[in-house]
Formats: sequence, C-alpha cells, structure tokens
Amino acid sequence: MSLRESAADMRDELVRLRHDLHREPELGLDLPRTQEKVLTALSGLPLEVRLGEGLSSVTAVLRGDRPGPTVLLRGDMDALPVSERGGAEEVSRLDGRMHACGHDLHTTMLAGAAHLLSARRDRLAGNVVFMFQPGEEGHRGAKIMIDEGVLDASGEWPVAAYALHVISSVLPNGLFLTRTGPIMAAADRLVVTVRGAGGHGSAPHLARDPIPAACEMVLALQSMVTRGFDVFDPVVVTVGSFHAGTVDNVIPEEARFEATIRSFSAASHERVRERAVALVEGIAAAHGLEVETDFEMGYPVTVNDRAEADFVGETVREVYGEERFVRAPQPFTGAEDFSYVCDRIPSAFVALGACPPDLDPRRAAYNHSPEARFDDGVLTDGAALYAELAARRLGLAAG
Repeated sequence: MSLRESAADMRDELVRLRHDLHREPELGLDLPRTQEKVLTALSGLPLEVRLGEGLSSVTAVLRGDRPGPTVLLRGDMDALPVSERGGAEEVSRLDGRMHACGHDLHTTMLAGAAHLLSARRDRLAGNVVFMFQPGEEGHRGAKIMIDEGVLDASGEWPVAAYALHVISSVLPNGLFLTRTGPIMAAADRLVVTVRGAGGHGSAPHLARDPIPAACEMVLALQSMVTRGFDVFDPVVVTVGSFHAGTVDNVIPEEARFEATIRSFSAASHERVRERAVALVEGIAAAHGLEVETDFEMGYPVTVNDRAEADFVGETVREVYGEERFVRAPQPFTGAEDFSYVCDRIPSAFVALGACPPDLDPRRAAYNHSPEARFDDGVLTDGAALYAELAARRLGLAAG
C-alpha cells in the first residue's frame, strides 16, 4: 500500500486530532495542552522523544533499521490572539484565541507522517526528525529549538529539511506550491521617536515641532525604497502606526511611528537597516531635533534550496499528478521562522491550498483572518507528502 493510500485510511483519526487542536488553541511558546495532545498522538510509535526546556516543543526521532542520513520535518503548533468568526465545523472554545493560520493542520499532518513512516521503519535507510514547534507567530520558536539542539537530535545534522504550510485562500484546494530561492520575506520592525520642544500652536517658531520632521521621515522612507534598492530585489516599508499630540493648538514634545520592513535577500535585509536608521537620524539633525530609533531584526528571508525545491516538485508531480503542482512566480511577503532552519540546512518550504471546496479561493478569507477556514480534506495529502519527502530522500520509494 502506498503512503498516500495509507494516509487516506487514517483520515478519521487525523480529522479528530485536528479538531481537538482547533478547539483548544494556545499562544506563543507555552503550549502545554497542545504538547500533551501531540504526545498522545505519537504514543506507541518507535520514537525517541525529547521535550523542550524553554518552550513546549516536541522533538521525535525515528531511526530506520538501515543506516543512512537524517531528514527533518517541521510542523508549527501555536495559534493567534484572534477571536474566531464564521461557519467552520469546529470553532475555538477559548475567547480571543484561534488557529487562524492553520498550524493545527500542520501539527496533525506531521503526526500523521510519524505514523506512516514508523510503519515502514524496516525499510528506512536513515533517520527522521519530527520537529513539533511552538512560537512561530513572532516568538522565534524555531531558533529556540535550534539552540536547544533539534538539529543534533539524531546525532548528526539533517541533510534536508521540509515544512508545509496551508493557505486558506488564493491557492485552490489541494494544490502544492513552492519555488527555488526566496519564498518568504524577512520581516523587521522600525520604531522611531522624534523629540523636540512643545509650545503653542500659534507660535511654532518658539517651539521645536517634531511632527513635520516625523512626517518627512515617513515620506523619505518611501523614496529610500524606490531610489535606494533594486526593483528586482524589492524592499517594502509600511508605516502602520503614527502618534503625536493631543489637541490642535498644542505642539507636542514627541512624535512616534512604527513601520514594518520586508526584504527578500540577505544583502537587502542588512542594508535596509543601515539606510533607514541613517535617513531618520539625518532628517532629525536637519530639523535640530533628537531622535531615537529601535530597529528590531525579525525573521530572516526564507530561502529554498534549489535542489530540494526541485525535489518537492518532482515528488508532487509523480505522486499527485502534474496538475497538483504550482511553481510560484514570486515570493510571499509574509515571514516565517522556518528561515532559521533554511539558513543552516538545505530546505524547502511548501504551501498547500486548503480553501474549503465550497468557497471561492479568490474571495475566501486569508490566513490570520477571524473568518479563515481550512479544509480537513487536505490533511491526508499533507501527511502523505511529509512522509514521501522523507522516505524518498532516505532512499525508500514508497509510492
């Protein structure tokens, strides 16, 4: 029986696990109930299990009966601080928490892959590390797991790593999508505080007004992007928060704004920090004002290894058919902490369309929306692809 057929036989168990996870979402790095459910799902399998110290992670190692290299499969587990709406079959029972990005599906599919590969342990030439990761949503959970030794879990570093991510809209149901090179952006945060001297709105010459300077900085950051960076190596700067003053006739002492900055190469990721900080400092100096900048480096660019991304495409086409694979023409502007794994191991990050069949993916709510919905029907194919990638990479052509 092929991996895909075996996964189909597990459908009911996978759906139950996904619904159980969805009803009780947890946030950040501390996911005790989620960790408990994963351990229950893995119970009885021939795995070496280790729990995280600084987070509720689960690292499980399956050792094949024959010697060979190690492959890592990653599934993230944390939810978002979002209040669920909409008509999903199962909804969160916890107010203000929701699996709005589909991590409950990732966790379920990875647990399914552990079952599929454990049943074929005698034919595996090598090891598989199952990386159940908390804290993807802004908490650098992958980096913490790396610092705690997930890449050394089998005794040697993996030769390849793979991660799946479901998408609730845009991509039609059941399609797998990836690309070589950058697939997700780096995401940084710039906080700028401009300080002057307050005064009466009728006499600005007697004060040092921070608002015009801060506004000039916002506009100058846009010009910096269009004139300072290659259009084919793009940078996106969006100021999403701007605060200053209390009433119309008082010049405030302070103006503050925050921006998200996205980039798609390591060079631009580093350079945009230098350029942005120098820009706002120069404008402040020109206005005789003080400025404080806090540039928080976020997740690095998620870069797919060419050989591994091509391998994913070949596997999907062979197992599911040519029509089920899409090569992305450009990266996504979202960010992912699987990037920390990609920086160290040849890796491939793969998207899977999970828009319910009764919805139009062009109009369906996107990931992170309180109305985002995901189709249980993709669970079996996701679990099977995880298993296929590991099995084939370890020399087992399992179908």
